[in-house]
Amino acid sequence: MDMTGERRIPAPRETVWAALNDPEMLKAAIPGCESLEKTSETELKATAAVKIGPISARFTGKVQLSDLDPPNGYTIGGEGQGGVAGFAKGGAKVHLDPDGNGTLLRYEVNAQVGGKIAQLGARLIDATAKSMADQFFNRFTALLTPPETKAEEAVPSEVISPAMPPEIMGLPMVAWIGGVIFLAILLLLFGSLL
Repeated sequence: MDMTGERRIPAPRETVWAALNDPEMLKAAIPGCESLEKTSETELKATAAVKIGPISARFTGKVQLSDLDPPNGYTIGGEGQGGVAGFAKGGAKVHLDPDGNGTLLRYEVNAQVGGKIAQLGARLIDATAKSMADQFFNRFTALLTPPETKAEEAVPSEVISPAMPPEIMGLPMVAWIGGVIFLAILLLLFGSLL
């Protein structure tokens, strides 16, 4: 299976690089990740629960980082065992390019699966992989997106309805509107009797 893609992340390249090397940040972004720990400067150990079609499995494996070029990118390689469900191995090249105030993250993935998982068919495996990649990047981007300021969210009431007065002849606008609707209903009900 081969997959390529890119995502724009609204954070500086150095911030994205640091997050891609932070086990806690990655654990929060990886779908089904139960544990992720750094065993050396270039190796990680992971456990993740994955569901592909009718097969659910818990994969444990090691991930190795190579071709480190901070903050431009690296290559990830790894292998995981899912017990009777099978195995997965592969790698990805990750490139980070500045993009205005954000970062353009490009990736190229190649992977192989074996065991029961391989029997599910390429389309199902590809669809699941794409879905998991989308989930990862959505979570990763959300974790790196600065929160909106409360001042931008607050809108003064006069901006919402500047043309509508709050009261007419001492009664709130809601009372006038309700009264007009009530009169219209009465006319419809009893108009035929007049």
